[in-house]
Amino acid sequence: MSDPLRILHLDEHLVAVHKPAGLLVHRTALARGECEFLLQRLRDQLGRRVYPVHRLDRPTSGVMLFALTPEIAKRLSEAFTERLVAKRYLAVVRGIGPVADRLEYPLREEDGSRPKAEMPAMDAVTEIRRLDSVELPVQVDRYPHSRYSLMEARPLTGRRHQIRRHLSQRGYPIIGDAKHGKGNHNRFFAERLDAPRLLLAATRLAFVHPVTGRPLHLSCALDAIMTALFQRFGWAGHLPVDTVQETPSHHAPAATD
Repeated sequence: MSDPLRILHLDEHLVAVHKPAGLLVHRTALARGECEFLLQRLRDQLGRRVYPVHRLDRPTSGVMLFALTPEIAKRLSEAFTERLVAKRYLAVVRGIGPVADRLEYPLREEDGSRPKAEMPAMDAVTEIRRLDSVELPVQVDRYPHSRYSLMEARPLTGRRHQIRRHLSQRGYPIIGDAKHGKGNHNRFFAERLDAPRLLLAATRLAFVHPVTGRPLHLSCALDAIMTALFQRFGWAGHLPVDTVQETPSHHAPAATD
């Protein structure tokens, strides 16, 4: 039996939970053979229906928001569509990433319905910032030392695999990304550093509560694998914690830490 999901926030209108890495949010045509999904686990844990309002990729962990009624789901989904939700992610990437950059590479949809080349290119914007880095005296690639960075990513649009694709296009693929990353570095982290997962986590959501009108800031701690890696690399000072902040202001939340 699975451990209970970590509830970050729960009120009569919505619930936020920590989505474990590797868990699909809900059933899809691509999920044949899967028998466990976040939506069903949360429904069973709360004993009531829940409604997803955004998505996280299967290998990504972190804060995930659900509505508790169809009406609230509609309002929250519109907030995501209208880019009124501030999102923050942490990613471990190969190389020494830029101090700060704004990535604006158009992306084609990857939904499998037709060849990617036939899909229209859509605008996609991600702001990134290097929080820390580490150099290991290990040859993983052609250099005698291997360097990695802790990057903060704030997607301003919501394209599929946006952060993974943008960082890879910029030359700093996320560790553990089987599709857009580098196999030798992925294997090194899995076999030598006990980190066999995509090192990308959604750590923060900020939005106006659809009923109270108050800005709600949700912060989500990392799972055990990423926490241990951060401690090993000397990055413990960047570890997020589970917090909920609801302020009385009626202004939209700023995308700040």
